[in-house]
Amino acid sequence: MAFWRFVQAAAVTVCLSGAALHAQSLPAPEGEVILTVTGAVTASNAAHGIDLDLAMLEAMAAVEFETTTIWTDGPQVFRGVSLKTLVQELGASGTVMAASALNDYTVEIPISDAVEGGPILAYAVNGSPLSVRDKGPLWVVYPYDTHSDYQAEVIYARSIWQVAKIEFK
Repeated sequence: MAFWRFVQAAAVTVCLSGAALHAQSLPAPEGEVILTVTGAVTASNAAHGIDLDLAMLEAMAAVEFETTTIWTDGPQVFRGVSLKTLVQELGASGTVMAASALNDYTVEIPISDAVEGGPILAYAVNGSPLSVRDKGPLWVVYPYDTHSDYQAEVIYARSIWQVAKIEFK
């Protein structure tokens, strides 16, 4: 009987170890790193956490929507990875994602905002990559026109641009 418990425990350990190894290994970026992710994530490809280039973000399921913003003129078409997908792909946990801009300005976004049909980490607007001059390389954009709850000062404050780092806490 003890032998079978040992075999079962070994099998569970092997299965869990395999899953953990799979969840933790990401390829190294081949292009310029535009996003560094740290904190409560199971995936990694760098000593400090995760480095992502544009191609790695584009390889995740893309979301595109048209919305107006208080910072742009007229409707704009934004494309990027949903925060929900980002959380899932990186094995993120916690209650908050602290997004930091190139100038180290940081906002806290509740992970509960990472829902289907919610905000995206945009890397393109109107079919063109976001440049640093135009709030890029990454911008947290909510579909403001889809729901009145997204047209509030607290949501606008979470809409950080020139995102370079995210820490999951």
